[in-house]
Amino acid sequence: MRNFNYKNGTQIIFGKDTENSIGSEIKKYSSKVLLHYGGGSIKSTGLYDKVLNSLKNENIEVIELSGVKPNPRVSLVREGIDICRKHNIDFILAVGGGSVIDSAKAIAAGVNYNG
Repeated sequence: MRNFNYKNGTQIIFGKDTENSIGSEIKKYSSKVLLHYGGGSIKSTGLYDKVLNSLKNENIEVIELSGVKPNPRVSLVREGIDICRKHNIDFILAVGGGSVIDSAKAIAAGVNYNG
């Protein structure tokens, strides 16, 4: 498989070991991140440590919201919204599958709205 970058409004960086560059990519936009993930598999595969090290190497402050389950609950989304508001987070990094990505999108959409 060849490494490649694909950019169409949203940049997608794909390839072997690209998770190690996540910190330098995010640093272009923010110095404070909500790291949003499920739990088990990203830790058992070592992905969690690689992502966290990359962020810390760029002096990016990391606040975590873990424990995403399939079909995430609104309570988790509300917790994420509260965390983002409290810590003035302006970047959400979703590491995981569909439920993690969906709840991260809901958090991002809800941060600027009351109700």
